[in-house]
Amino acid sequence: MIRVKTFTQTIEVFKTAKELTALDEMVNEFLDKNDIKSVVSISDTTTTNNQGATIGIIRVLAYEA
Repeated sequence: MIRVKTFTQTIEVFKTAKELTALDEMVNEFLDKNDIKSVVSISDTTTTNNQGATIGIIRVLAYEA
């Protein structure tokens, strides 16, 4: 059965590398903790404020359970 898990992370100016690393660690922890062996896909999209500035990222993980 294929399942989907969504992760989110806020993004602040000049801290993006640290925040992306934290998001990677969050996903890896989920994969390890739940003993996921097969990842179908991973995709990222950003969220923006009213001025069009990127303020967050959403990562969607599709995996086989």
